[in-house]
Amino acid sequence: MIALQLDEVAELCSGRLDRAPWADEVTGVQIDSRRIEEGDLFVAVGGGADFVRHAFARGAAATLVPDDEFGAMAALGRAVRDRSSAKVVAITGSTGKTSTKDILAAMCRPHARTVAAEAGHNNEIGLPLTLTRIEPDTEIVVCEMGMRGIGQIAELCAIARPDVAVITSIGPVHLELLGTIENVAQAKAEVVAALPAGGTAVVPDEPLLEPHLMRDDIEIRRFGSDSVESFQRVDGGSRVVFSLDGQRLELQFPFTARHQAQNAAAALLTVQALGLPLPQGRVEVELSRWRGEESPLPGGGLLINDAYNANPTSMRAALEHLVAHDGRTVAILGEMAELGPGAPDYHREVGELVSQLGIEVVLGVGELARAYGGEWVADAAAAAERAPQLVQPGDVVLVKGSRAVGLETVAEALTGVHA
Repeated sequence: MIALQLDEVAELCSGRLDRAPWADEVTGVQIDSRRIEEGDLFVAVGGGADFVRHAFARGAAATLVPDDEFGAMAALGRAVRDRSSAKVVAITGSTGKTSTKDILAAMCRPHARTVAAEAGHNNEIGLPLTLTRIEPDTEIVVCEMGMRGIGQIAELCAIARPDVAVITSIGPVHLELLGTIENVAQAKAEVVAALPAGGTAVVPDEPLLEPHLMRDDIEIRRFGSDSVESFQRVDGGSRVVFSLDGQRLELQFPFTARHQAQNAAAALLTVQALGLPLPQGRVEVELSRWRGEESPLPGGGLLINDAYNANPTSMRAALEHLVAHDGRTVAILGEMAELGPGAPDYHREVGELVSQLGIEVVLGVGELARAYGGEWVADAAAAAERAPQLVQPGDVVLVKGSRAVGLETVAEALTGVHA
């Protein structure tokens, strides 16, 4: 991290700041005392005040118990960002933002010193944590931004000050708060409004975004279904031919899901916007956990662990990916959260899709998941008990549901590997 003087930290953040006798600056920020390295600042968020002594024992330069944890983290992230000349990319979207972040970071790292958000660090705590990993020689910062309502992405952008904005998709998410998909588009488009003159927005071909793309002082780059000319599964991944701005590009990836090719198209346009060379040959991407992770099942077969989250758009993509495999198909599907009054209809539509695709075994998890058809259980614990009884050697199994359902325990029950 670009070092911050402790006197400045005291001015930026109200609360109790305790210093090690030897320290006058901090060279890192952590909210988990187990990750502390010598010279770090431990910010006690949540119940973190109980771990101040542990942080000092691990070599913390200082500990901060803030009066306002979001305000303190924002101030620290902004202070480091303001000292850096790195180009900042902000990625948001209803689906695909974490995978697009992973793919873009893999494309940038061979050519530029890159910091990318870890896992799903995309909120008022996670975004500043990403920014406080910026080093003096960092050239590219890839941030992820989530939201639950209007104004939240704008607040995150005020901290990160992005040079390039990426919107991966617009779909029915967080409708309990936002009400309509039009409002989802408005909330996501705040990342475009935050760009400086001369910035670049990479956006999908999405009519709902068009009213928010009227600026004439930024560049707009679009991707869509015609950006992927062909997609072919091969041993160890996929071969994809892209058509972007009239340029044809063939690449290999370790993922096998077709919908990831759209995320890769967005990443490629972003690489161009950053002025970096386009990749050639195979792009080695390590996707974040529980985002379509594929692993062998004991006794044969394949597990697709997509348990991190779910909404109607991502559920469709995952189910279509499931049936693209050979073998008996098993879908263990949790509820989709935060869909508002239309939630029963969205779940019913998924059930209709399951039937249309001919998925052979279905286990719904959660009250609304009754609409999927097949068997039903109340929660993840019951699903983890039932799933091993349903799965046979050679099956292809999808595990997917909203974060609140916690279906990673089902994946653990099927593989015997704990998260």
